[in-house]
Amino acid sequence: MLKVVVGHSDEADADYAISDALAQCQTALAEQQPQAGILLSAVDFDYEVMLSQIYKTYPELQLIGGTTDGEVSSQLGFQQDSVVLVLFASDTVTIQAGLGQSASQSPCAAAEQAVAQARRGQTEMPALGLTVAESLHLNSVSILESLQLVLGEQFPLFGGLAGDQARFQQTYQFFNQQVITDSIPILLFFGPLQFSYGMAHGWTPISQRGTINTVGKNSVDRINDKPALDLYDYYLSGLTPSPEYPLAIFEEDSDTFYLRAPVGCDRATGQIQFLVDIPNQVEAQIAHASQADILTACETATRQALEYYPGDQPAAALMFTCCTRRYLLGTRTEEETQIAQRLLPPNLPLAGLYSYGEIAPLEDKGRLNHEAFVLLLLGSD
Repeated sequence: MLKVVVGHSDEADADYAISDALAQCQTALAEQQPQAGILLSAVDFDYEVMLSQIYKTYPELQLIGGTTDGEVSSQLGFQQDSVVLVLFASDTVTIQAGLGQSASQSPCAAAEQAVAQARRGQTEMPALGLTVAESLHLNSVSILESLQLVLGEQFPLFGGLAGDQARFQQTYQFFNQQVITDSIPILLFFGPLQFSYGMAHGWTPISQRGTINTVGKNSVDRINDKPALDLYDYYLSGLTPSPEYPLAIFEEDSDTFYLRAPVGCDRATGQIQFLVDIPNQVEAQIAHASQADILTACETATRQALEYYPGDQPAAALMFTCCTRRYLLGTRTEEETQIAQRLLPPNLPLAGLYSYGEIAPLEDKGRLNHEAFVLLLLGSD
């Protein structure tokens, strides 16, 4: 059996916040001892204080986590400047944590280090992995590609990239009692874990497809052998590329696409900048979504997860959603969590974060997504 509990506090002081979250978890756990946990925190807290409190209470805990662009739970809904603690207890599922450091220097080495540590003593293949990894100062697609290289292209990996409330300066990751940066913390689940997920974004292509001919570091330079900006100018009458109008990227002759959000442009060269590298020689279209479309995607993803859940009753739901969705939804952001809770079984624990990239499979292949809503259901026999 797998039991998942969630504590969520909006106390301003780190000591009070983590004490509050821990008390909520302890009440829900009763006498059970958790194996593992995830700590999700706004960027301005004293993380060392929080980790110290957690390990005074649970010295053997396997913990990962990171800073966010916003926190969500079944307790307080959507919040900023808050702390979420998720704890996992099970007598059938084994959960172990690993850490890979210096990801920007060698994402492959960091991924190997993280997975090797999380697999220590285990002879069977893990059933699923969760990560809250670094998102700045490196091409974050390489983190996912490196993890999938180690774990397998079709290994089910989920998570969200750490955030810093749209400052884009420094994110932090947590591993056991350590506060680190430039790292890949991971939880691996072993044993009879049951899970399902849904993912949707709500964006619809509005332009003709073009072929990306030339790319640079985190940029698209030319589409259809013309300056990339020409595509936006033609369809949007000179409107500056923005996350509201991302590129839908199609790979390998597929009709399924993922999104990449522009963060700037250079009108002198026609270059469009992004947060991550874009593949060369793939097809792309400009896409757009209304607030209603963005919120409908939450319902679509939640229903997908419920439809495909293999068991009778999940133990918890984890939610990974995008900082751009929060930005575009504005005062309606809290509706994402409300929609999921309305569809999920009553009193099901829910926790998650607004991230700088959502990790979930697309067509059975691990993918770093932007502007997506991912809902993951977890349980066991």
